Amino acid sequence: MANGRPQWQLVVLTGGDALRQERLTRDLHDRLRSVEGLDVTFSYGDASAAPGHKGVGLADVALWASVATAIRPISQILVTLIKEWCAKERHRKVELTYEDNSITITGRPDEAQERMVHDFLEKISDEDGDVVGNVP
Repeated sequence: MANGRPQWQLVVLTGGDALRQERLTRDLHDRLRSVEGLDVTFSYGDASAAPGHKGVGLADVALWASVATAIRPISQILVTLIKEWCAKERHRKVELTYEDNSITITGRPDEAQERMVHDFLEKISDEDGDVVGNVP
């Protein structure tokens, strides 16, 4: 938690392509930053690269998102925005983590993934006190 606010960690998964990961992470950051009341910041890991590689290792560029105002239910808003962002390109994947729960959202969700997202939202809403209705 930052400043007493629960934080969500968002990691764009690119299969090891660090440049693509950074570019897509910045694009997602810009999309989420446009939402009033959502505080989104970059998180850079401190893991070193594998021998023979420049830069930092996989998933060392991520985002932290927290609620700056009383937007509820933030879980639905955040998941919907990430799903819309991923839908722009079928190969996009974002791992979303809240406390000890995580889910991977893809650009081409199938029925099973939609159920997993719904179950994820129900589980975190029980822990956070949000009321989850129909998940878009």
